[in-house]
Amino acid sequence: MSKTIYRHEYDVLLTLIKKHRKESGLTQVACSTALGRPQSFMSDVETGSRRLDVVQLRDLCNVLGIDLLALITEFESCLSDDT
Repeated sequence: MSKTIYRHEYDVLLTLIKKHRKESGLTQVACSTALGRPQSFMSDVETGSRRLDVVQLRDLCNVLGIDLLALITEFESCLSDDT
């Protein structure tokens, strides 16, 4: 099995994170600041050079104003649409 960061599914997740960040009106800097992280944090997340664990993903969802379960549901829907 290939590393998660190289899988199509991870690309889909990153695309959704970026979409929701933009829809929330937050810049990468503002989002990183809200999370108490360095400015580069969101850039690293969105480019895939930094992985998120489930707790970090939940925190990010809170900042973006989206429920974690809603994000996962959307993620699964996007994957279903790919097949």
